Amino acid sequence: MNTIHRHILDIATPAIVSNITVPLLGLIDVAIVGHLGAASYIGAIAVGGMLFNMIYWIFGFLRMGTSGLTAQAYGRNDRQEVIRLLLRSTGIGAGIAACLLLLQVPLRYAAFLFIDASPEVQSLATRYFHICIWGAPATLGLYSFTGWFIGMQNSRFPMLVAIIQNLTNIVCSLFFVFGCAMRIEGVALGTLIAQYAGLLTALCLWRRRYADYRLSWEGVWDRQQMQRFFLVNRDIFLRTLCLVAVMSFFTSTGAAFGDTLLAVNTLLMQLFTFFSYVMDGFAYAGEALTGKYIGAGDRPNLRLSIRALFQWGVSLSAVFTLVYWIGGSPFLSLLTDNEEVLLAAVPYFPWILAVPLAGCAAFLFDGICIGATATRIMLQSVAIASVCFFILYYGGRAWWGNHALWLAFVGYLAVRGILQARWSLRWKAFSSEG
Repeated sequence: MNTIHRHILDIATPAIVSNITVPLLGLIDVAIVGHLGAASYIGAIAVGGMLFNMIYWIFGFLRMGTSGLTAQAYGRNDRQEVIRLLLRSTGIGAGIAACLLLLQVPLRYAAFLFIDASPEVQSLATRYFHICIWGAPATLGLYSFTGWFIGMQNSRFPMLVAIIQNLTNIVCSLFFVFGCAMRIEGVALGTLIAQYAGLLTALCLWRRRYADYRLSWEGVWDRQQMQRFFLVNRDIFLRTLCLVAVMSFFTSTGAAFGDTLLAVNTLLMQLFTFFSYVMDGFAYAGEALTGKYIGAGDRPNLRLSIRALFQWGVSLSAVFTLVYWIGGSPFLSLLTDNEEVLLAAVPYFPWILAVPLAGCAAFLFDGICIGATATRIMLQSVAIASVCFFILYYGGRAWWGNHALWLAFVGYLAVRGILQARWSLRWKAFSSEG
């Protein structure tokens, strides 16, 4: 195995492990409250988890923007700017977290305007929300550290943080709920402690590995560098809003087709989610290596790394398609024993087989563009793809119903990848003449 492929796997493999652990925090909470004897507890965790997912997803630019900028500074061996980026990102994250804490009550009121939940679930979710919201500084701080570590070509530290965070959540939640009889408050407190345990772990790992980097606030708030930081993150923020709009519409529209088709869409999306966890790992590798080689001005290795990323991406997409074709139906049977849902899923299964190859380029180019800080390409491609999504759905729903929704989703993934490929190849950093 040559050096480029080894570097890709060194970054992608721990990142994939980290991605797979992400849903465990929510699953652990659900498993614990599921033994408290009332369905309202599960509903409260579901609603509370959805609120935080929406809030934190919007601020995901702290991770992505930090990753690309740090990788470029690392590539040109600019140690001072590397440190300034970490301080800049964590400082901005702390400011955002302070705003979330100050505005937590109006945020909760606004959220419940769009969530139809029973009074009991709302009451429990409110208690959960007002405890977990105090984890905002830790969560946003971890976004900054994760992006910085990836930019430094180090995805093992985020993996270790995720593992320790999950173990802490399990131990603390079990102790508070069953040892102290705290119920929903115990689950929230366990999650809160786990978030700060993750941040403390990141700080300890940073101190262990990067202690020779001198911390200095000099130049952190430099006007020109702040402007670049915000331009990059503005594009990522707007792109994220487009992603949220498409995914939220997909879920809510699926619900309009009835409970059975909603269940079908939910189950099939689990297959897409698993594929996305793996491809995101290779996208992280794209962020790290693209940024490093652009920062170093090493275009030959930049092009070699992009070629190798797509070799992995296309190969894995073909493997996923084959695995889903052979074992997809048995996998769905593990998730539900409802025969009506399983039978209803059969006509829609070809769509999920099309997802890996349709979505491969979109995931990889996201990583490449983040590393290159070519975030305008990401924003424009996802904006156009989102428009195509709605055109395909509304153009076909009268004849194809839920099939039109899946056609729109597959088309949305494909258009993103095609546009990013077309525009990226024109970009001077990737051109063979550059």
